[in-house]
Amino acid sequence: MKRLYALRGAVQCENTAEDICGQIGIMYDELLSRNKLETQDIVSIIFSVTDDLDAVNPSSALRKYSGGAGDYSLFSVQEPNCKNSLERTVRVIIHCYLPHDSAIHHVYLNGAEVLRPDRK
Repeated sequence: MKRLYALRGAVQCENTAEDICGQIGIMYDELLSRNKLETQDIVSIIFSVTDDLDAVNPSSALRKYSGGAGDYSLFSVQEPNCKNSLERTVRVIIHCYLPHDSAIHHVYLNGAEVLRPDRK
């Protein structure tokens, strides 16, 4: 039996389309791999991005450049501009179905590990 889960992740990027697309692709692949997630079990993906990353929309990056994203819903929003926030960061939440007793593995990469040191 499967249940709905929310997988989280974050990655720091340089403000180029190539780096944003590459880093998002790596984060996406890691989330799928670590959680043994099949793309047909994904419901939706929501990205947030800091205002200093404007070279490419994260949803477009995943759909166009990483070869991922299938037919599920993608959405991107801008992170609130807060003092002491981690710069150059894309965050993601993937809503998906996994077996009921799954151990969830969130992914923080390329400097974003400081956001959740408890999730290493």
